[in-house]
Amino acid sequence: MNTAVGFLPEINANKSKQRSSTYYSRMKQTKESLRARLGPARPAESLTRKEIALFRSSPKQSICVRLLQEGFHRSFSELVSLLRSDQDWRATAEPGSLRLRAPPLVEQRHKMETISQHLSLAEEAERTGIWSTVCEERLLLGRFFSDPEDLWLRFYFYHSCTDREKGRFSRAATEARACLTELYLDRGELEEARQQGELCRKQAEDGGWLDSDGRPLKLRACRDLWKIYRELAEAPLAAEDHKKALTLLHEGNSRAAESEDKHMKGEAAFQVGLAYQRAGDHSTAKKFFNTSMEIFHSLDGTDRAVKACIALAKSLKSEGYFEEAVACLERLVAMSRSSGLHHRLIDVHLCLGNIYFSRSQYVKAAEYYLQGYKVACTTEDVARLQRAQVLVASAHAHATNGKYSAKLTSTSPAALQALLAWKVKRGREDLSVDSEDYYSPAWF
Repeated sequence: MNTAVGFLPEINANKSKQRSSTYYSRMKQTKESLRARLGPARPAESLTRKEIALFRSSPKQSICVRLLQEGFHRSFSELVSLLRSDQDWRATAEPGSLRLRAPPLVEQRHKMETISQHLSLAEEAERTGIWSTVCEERLLLGRFFSDPEDLWLRFYFYHSCTDREKGRFSRAATEARACLTELYLDRGELEEARQQGELCRKQAEDGGWLDSDGRPLKLRACRDLWKIYRELAEAPLAAEDHKKALTLLHEGNSRAAESEDKHMKGEAAFQVGLAYQRAGDHSTAKKFFNTSMEIFHSLDGTDRAVKACIALAKSLKSEGYFEEAVACLERLVAMSRSSGLHHRLIDVHLCLGNIYFSRSQYVKAAEYYLQGYKVACTTEDVARLQRAQVLVASAHAHATNGKYSAKLTSTSPAALQALLAWKVKRGREDLSVDSEDYYSPAWF
């Protein structure tokens, strides 16, 4: 007996009590945690099986069971479909995708609860035939998912408004079209954006609706449509398909006129004028440039007014009205200088230089090019600075060629002496319009 006792562990009553105390302590903590989640403190004995299942089940199970118990079977099926779509997409997505930065939808309880809440309200409204409420709830879901990684959910819920057989002409569905227009425009899907924008414009015109922020939906659609038509016109302009580009820009100009945004109207008229200018129709281009200038002057938009006036001067020059073009640009010099528009002042000087260059007055051209270069030196606009450098050098080369070309073809000793003298001193003369020896490499 005594020998056996040595091989058995000693029974310690205190240790047994300690283990029992630890077990009940953990049970107490679990119950307190459960009561905190379910509401005000109440006796543990009052917890139901449903409440215990809520504590033990995953968020997905809890939400889905609640939807089924409350009779929202369509909402349950739609939520499960969304969770499955997210899971399938993640299984085939490339690493580094924006959507992968967020946890799977099944792990985001707040988003699942929000979806289930609005889907169940939409399903309840659908049972009673209140289709506007159905679209309102789905629009709210589209607006709720504002994070970049949730873009797919925004598309889904907006389309669930606009693609419905019933309710698609409601205010909420029209706003959903406006949102889709902007989303497709941001993604560069211009044709889809144009289609959604035009439908939104028509529906908003018929209903006279405001969006959720109190903005007229028609004006919002028109502003987006101007941007869409302008971007659609870029490809035909680059391909010199002027007819198609002008058709698109005229459509955009019409939408800008409907938008009641004067800045947009002025910019639209300017862009149409540029398209006519590129097509060689300077007479029509001038009409749109003048319209643009009038609008910008009424808004005190000096910068844009100067831009339109420079374009007008180019059309005047192309039609052979050199004096009118020069007079127009000379007025802009004072306007740009007084307004501190240095970038426009550079453009005006270079445009004046181009006019004189086109008439083979290279010395006068170089004078304006150099003024533009000096202004560019005071700014951080490297592109304009480099352009002015090239133009000054080009004008100098043409003037020098005109001055010495006759001597190059002559065989007389005087001509040879003149060329040798120029070779010795070239590059060391200061700018002088009278002498035509005006190039100084110090500017470069």
